[in-house]
Amino acid sequence: MKTRFLFLTLCIGAALTSFGQDNNKTDKFPDMSRAIGVSFQRFHGLDSRIAGFPQYKELPKATGVIQLGMFSDKKQFVNQVNLSAGSSLSGHRDKRSTNLRYLGAAIDFGYDFIKDERVALYPLVGIGYQRYQARFFRDNSGINFNDVVNSPTLQNNIKSLDLTNGFLNYRLGLGIAAKSVKYQCSIGLQAMYVRSFNDHAWRTSQYQTLANAPEDYLSQIYAGLVFTCKPFAMFKHGRM
Repeated sequence: MKTRFLFLTLCIGAALTSFGQDNNKTDKFPDMSRAIGVSFQRFHGLDSRIAGFPQYKELPKATGVIQLGMFSDKKQFVNQVNLSAGSSLSGHRDKRSTNLRYLGAAIDFGYDFIKDERVALYPLVGIGYQRYQARFFRDNSGINFNDVVNSPTLQNNIKSLDLTNGFLNYRLGLGIAAKSVKYQCSIGLQAMYVRSFNDHAWRTSQYQTLANAPEDYLSQIYAGLVFTCKPFAMFKHGRM
């Protein structure tokens, strides 16, 4: 995992260096990007194993996602760097429920096929890494409070089951945006398909290996609304 993460870090570092090589002028800086969306993924290996334990609920398939990053569109060549966080909103922690979360980093490259300052249409290809946590809550509503206080063993038994996994992945996508030349901002949509290179076994919350652990690969569909803007562009326009 450390090798994969180091490789991605080096790729992102190279992209950040290229972002800053144009000029020190504000209008040469990359756009700051923010996105909100939803992703869909299913881990069949873990779900099939958990199905044999009725005290736990299967994994949710959808997660809400937020992204922060940088976006550059120069001479129709597009590149972006994003940090993302996703979390499911299903179930209630006071009953039997399951939560799926992930953190990710990615770098994508593309080409804008529309030669227009007001509209952009660009395919994307990239590489990324996502680390997942699956947290399973049992229904503890029938357990007496005094029994929990008096028993350290019971205190451990009512804790959630936490499992983790990480995936180095490739990304294929498409973006479309409407741009404001005046304010140097844009609003658009992006859709991505994310697929891991290999299957990986689920591990403990401390990322330790487990014998006979279920294995999964990442196959994810993401769609989101993306906002980009030059740093201080709107304030700069207001002072003109």
